[in-house]
Amino acid sequence: MNENGDDFFARSFQYFQKIVKQSGPAAAASYTLIGGVLILGLLGYFLDKWLGTGPWLLLIGLMMGLFSGFYELAKTVWRK
Repeated sequence: MNENGDDFFARSFQYFQKIVKQSGPAAAASYTLIGGVLILGLLGYFLDKWLGTGPWLLLIGLMMGLFSGFYELAKTVWRK
């Protein structure tokens, strides 16, 4: 391939790396939101099954997961 094509691909790859690096904190915050809801929700579900307490621990787990996930998201958005 000619030198122009190689330069184009090198610049494109560098730009892609820059975009991925800049999007890292937002991706981490979204994974925290999803992970918190799933993990704490499942933990609450299995504790409800084990203790026979109905949906209360599941709801508490889901709320804690949402709170922690949105807290991380807010920290990412409002970080300077």
